Amino acid sequence: MKNCWPDARPDACSRCASHARLSPAWRKATPNDPLLRQVLTAEEEFIVAPGYSTDPLEEQHSVVPGLLHKYRNRALLLVKGGCAVNCRYCFRRHFPYAENQGTRRNWQTAMDYIAAHPQLDEIIFSGGDPLMAKDHELDWLMTQLEAIPHVKRLRIHSRLPIVIPARITETLASRFQRSSLQVILVNHVNHANEIDGEFRAAMAMLRQAGVTLLNQSVLLRGVNDNAQTLADLSNALFDAGVMPYYLHVLDRVQGAAHFMVSDDEAREIMRELLTLISGYMVPKLAREIGGEPSKTPLDLGLKQR
Repeated sequence: MKNCWPDARPDACSRCASHARLSPAWRKATPNDPLLRQVLTAEEEFIVAPGYSTDPLEEQHSVVPGLLHKYRNRALLLVKGGCAVNCRYCFRRHFPYAENQGTRRNWQTAMDYIAAHPQLDEIIFSGGDPLMAKDHELDWLMTQLEAIPHVKRLRIHSRLPIVIPARITETLASRFQRSSLQVILVNHVNHANEIDGEFRAAMAMLRQAGVTLLNQSVLLRGVNDNAQTLADLSNALFDAGVMPYYLHVLDRVQGAAHFMVSDDEAREIMRELLTLISGYMVPKLAREIGGEPSKTPLDLGLKQR
């Protein structure tokens, strides 16, 4: 316990030490360990920061329980409220999951809504973590979507391939391969140290099944807030067959202000990153703003330099 991150709460340290997937990182833990910093509760979370909200993306009023239709052609289904680990920067850390439970009744209501809106050609499985759902639940959801003619793509956002890579099984990959939908998996990986042989094997299985593999990260102070760390991440992802997709500026959720990297710092990091790796491996720097019709890219100011 003596190596625990000094700002972490003692109860968080003991809980993390008992987590099988994080134990290797725990044994190597240093006061600034980038993996532990993402999941250990810190005293800083209890400081109320001005300008931060419990609903930074204005998501807490869904069209039907568990379904968010924020963008014209795509809707987001909160499949499950649970996660394998609780990321301390999560923008849904205050989300009312109890009012948006992943039940068959709520899912059917969501499917009825999707079927009635022909502009929806892409459905996003999110949460929580959608891969916390059982295989038979995912199969039911996919079968319903496959029966809706205007739905062409299924995008799944998950951190389980990093935390519990064994969740990616031949059975799951086979179900994706059989789907009439184009299946996209967006991993949530923030640091190259999260990528290991088990993750690479899981990605190889999905790639063989025809799944498009992407990654989105969050720019986090003390985790990945320098260009070399992000370059290492992009290289590790690409070597695993995963394309870097987005690098998000932190959403201003209450309790996560200590992770914030300013826009000016973010731009400077990205300008340096462009000099370190090939352009196709550079993720797009963006932020999500509640009520806007799409994500908002951050201008790097390259033309002015």
